[in-house]
Amino acid sequence: MDQKEKRAVIKYLNLKGLTPNEISSDMKVVLGDDAPSYATIYRWIAEFQHDRESTKDAHRSGRPVEACREENVQFVNDMIMTDQRLIVRYLAKCVKLLYGTSHHIMSDILGYNKVCAPWVPRMLTPENKQAHRTTSRDNLCQYNIDPSKFLIRYVTMDETWARHFDPETKLQSKQWKHATLPPPIVPQIASAGKVMATVFWDSEGVLVIDYVERGKTCYGCLLC
Repeated sequence: MDQKEKRAVIKYLNLKGLTPNEISSDMKVVLGDDAPSYATIYRWIAEFQHDRESTKDAHRSGRPVEACREENVQFVNDMIMTDQRLIVRYLAKCVKLLYGTSHHIMSDILGYNKVCAPWVPRMLTPENKQAHRTTSRDNLCQYNIDPSKFLIRYVTMDETWARHFDPETKLQSKQWKHATLPPPIVPQIASAGKVMATVFWDSEGVLVIDYVERGKTCYGCLLC
């Protein structure tokens, strides 16, 4: 039985004078697991007692079939072409549609999906983390054998990129791309936009700082 037929049975048994509990028990005996829940039966009995005649679902405004009109689809497409990095929540607010409806128009009807335009810095992989862990354990073993000798001979090095600008995150770099279009070109960033800072130090303090920019190297201590 479909939903409308079940509602018709509830309507008939209610007119017959059965209580919600009796209707629920009767339908469970006949339909088993396919029988409607007690809450559903109680809700439809209340509807019929308030002079409802139809067993069909009531008409709902703003459903995707109505909201996805041609003018809304065209408006969404125009907004994406103007700004390919806009977010769905902002677009839904401008078009005055639900979030799910707006996403349906962008992804299913217009065929857009979000991709990352530039390459962005990446976190350490599990293999990198495992290598760091192994190295740390080896150093700890050497330290436990002879702490004073280890501190004298041990030199630590670390490096980091010092940028002349604030690089955007992966989420910030995402933009909408149509399925028929090629992927966006990664923007070329001049090498002068960042320098590599490498620092060496031992138990006595910083030994040397190495700056690399445009193929040039500068060595200096903390005082220079």
